[in-house]
Amino acid sequence: MSRICELTGKGRQVGNNVSHANNKTKRTFLPNLQNVTLMSESLERSVRLRVSTAGLRSVEHNGGLDNWLVKTSEDKLSLRARRLKRDIVKKISVAA
Repeated sequence: MSRICELTGKGRQVGNNVSHANNKTKRTFLPNLQNVTLMSESLERSVRLRVSTAGLRSVEHNGGLDNWLVKTSEDKLSLRARRLKRDIVKKISVAA
């Protein structure tokens, strides 16, 4: 399982540990990923995703998973999230 947020696309970053003597060694900075269950109002079911905490705050700020997916471009989303977005958009367009 890759260490990439399924909603925001946030992944690992590479940097240096810098000692007091200014020695530099490579290291990685991993995103704070959490396995969460989010509720989709339009699909009326819950969805399990691996999301960064920053992505989870963004979802809550935008008013839920459905609003977040509709507003977000597909190039950031994982394959599962793109399929979920397609289902939500289809359900919303049929209801309207």
